[in-house]
Amino acid sequence: MTLPTPHPDARAVVTGASSGIGEALAAELASRGHSLILVARRGEVMESLAETLRTKHRVAVEVRACDLSDRDARSVLVGELAGRRISILCNNAGIATFGAVAELDPAYERAQVELNAVAVHDLTLAVLPQMVERKSGAILMVGSAAGNMAIPHNATYAATKAFVNTFSESLRGELKGTGVHITLLAPGPVRTEEPDPAEASIVDKLVPDFLWISSAHTAKVSLDALAANRMRVVPGVISKAMSAAGQFAPRSVSAPIAGAFYRKLGSD
Repeated sequence: MTLPTPHPDARAVVTGASSGIGEALAAELASRGHSLILVARRGEVMESLAETLRTKHRVAVEVRACDLSDRDARSVLVGELAGRRISILCNNAGIATFGAVAELDPAYERAQVELNAVAVHDLTLAVLPQMVERKSGAILMVGSAAGNMAIPHNATYAATKAFVNTFSESLRGELKGTGVHITLLAPGPVRTEEPDPAEASIVDKLVPDFLWISSAHTAKVSLDALAANRMRVVPGVISKAMSAAGQFAPRSVSAPIAGAFYRKLGSD
């Protein structure tokens, strides 16, 4: 089993492509010969990336500056993708908040649900029928080990990733034998480079360096897993530990432990 063969008219779509895992997925796909549509809010950043990928890999790269948490803006992109030949979709865009929900900005929490869950649903439904009709396609869902457990002080994020995790694994049952691959990526802490100590976030300070994994490595193993049509890929020690805790530890035990850690993140 492999990813769809690159085609002049086909595009691989990567959301959240302006940084981190999304940027790395775009680079890895381009290195494999796939032309791209990059989606994120920061159009100027993506234009720079697009020019680099065009020059280095000789592929077509289109940029769509779009706030996927905005339903009106998202609907325009959804309509376009439904009418294009989309070979691969990487649902990567997402945000997280830390702290007690009652103390957080309700508008931003709603935007988080729109981006992390509703946009994933909309974009998947836009491209899935054409993939099934062609009997070829691949969708990478960026979920999280956090979606397997209850996490106080990270409640909205954990809930939205629970949707992505379950949606992805449920779709696999529907897509068996269709030629369409779907893989769930559940990464742990990922970063492109080690931050300057003066600019390090509380996450950088709390998580030891040896537990971080690179975005480039995450992108490669994720696309390899998608090519093999694996159900789930869980790179990194922390994500593996969280996945195990979420699946096997009682929530009455795991939730207080996770909540204590995430309370520290919310206090930054």
